Amino acid sequence: MAAVDVAIVGSAQTPSVRRSARSEPQLCFDAIEGAVEDAGINRREIGFTCSGSCDYLTGGPFAFVSNLEAAGAWPPISESHVEMDGAWALYEAWVRLQHGDIDSALVFGSGKSSASSPAELYPQQLDPYYLAPIGLDPVSMAALQARALLDAGRATERDLAEVAVRSRRNALNNPNAQVRGEADVDKLLGEDYVCAPLRRHDLPPISDAAAAIVLATESKARQLSRRPVFIRGIDHRVEPHQLGMRDLTSSPSTALAARRAGLVNGAPDVAELSATFSPQEVILREALGLDDGTVVNPSGGPLAANPVMATGLIRIIEAARALTEGDGHHRTALAHATGGQCLQHNLVCLLEVQ
Repeated sequence: MAAVDVAIVGSAQTPSVRRSARSEPQLCFDAIEGAVEDAGINRREIGFTCSGSCDYLTGGPFAFVSNLEAAGAWPPISESHVEMDGAWALYEAWVRLQHGDIDSALVFGSGKSSASSPAELYPQQLDPYYLAPIGLDPVSMAALQARALLDAGRATERDLAEVAVRSRRNALNNPNAQVRGEADVDKLLGEDYVCAPLRRHDLPPISDAAAAIVLATESKARQLSRRPVFIRGIDHRVEPHQLGMRDLTSSPSTALAARRAGLVNGAPDVAELSATFSPQEVILREALGLDDGTVVNPSGGPLAANPVMATGLIRIIEAARALTEGDGHHRTALAHATGGQCLQHNLVCLLEVQ
């Protein structure tokens, strides 16, 4: 059976902030309302809904069910949920649209990290015998990855600081960014380590936000949008959970996902990468074969805003936005999402505007 062409016809996100006074369902409602309005579709026309979030963040079992209030679950809807970033919810919705019996889908992802302490929360998702008991937090693991990269001679601390400076500068044009502004590399390198060799600028902010996308099959998309952004390929791959079982300086799962998605004919015009720590951008650029001809993270990326469980979906939104706004020179884009620690699970989505 031939693949069904699917396009992004509407999207929205809430501004990323350190601590939102709104509940997670309220954040989801704002994003969903914005995406549905952007698509110009009646919510009752949507054939499938899929969400991505994390009950760990919310602090309650089956907390994702509350988020359905934002989607309007009555009359009953066809719905699913992934305990992952919203980018994987988009993948499930894309697969659902391949069945050919519906022509539209709603995807949303949300994260309200301010409700918990990431350093205490995330060790709970690690191996319960060897890693969780020692409280190995995400920053410590990212520092191990950074040290391996530096010791391999593949990057310097200045290279990492330059990633942060560019991200903050790019975020000046992003109204939804949490961290933005001009910064000086030498000044950043003069700051204390948080966890050597990482400094504060190498770390993502703790963010609250939600994001949503409306997908449609080609015929429906052309009815709704003058310039739909088509998903030309999407794939995701996973690596071993244990850090000691893989090379932290490379990301073969990202490279494989990109090939399976169809990245074989040169680099895209734009790439939005879920490099949640500055060393990861170096690793992802190499895995994807990106050169200076690709604009990387024009939104500022996760170093500017990092609502966990929505960060990857936002990369897809920002990649699509780069194709539909601006000077019109960009035709192709790549969006990357990651899950787990140190780039364990990776998704690549290739986009094209006609």
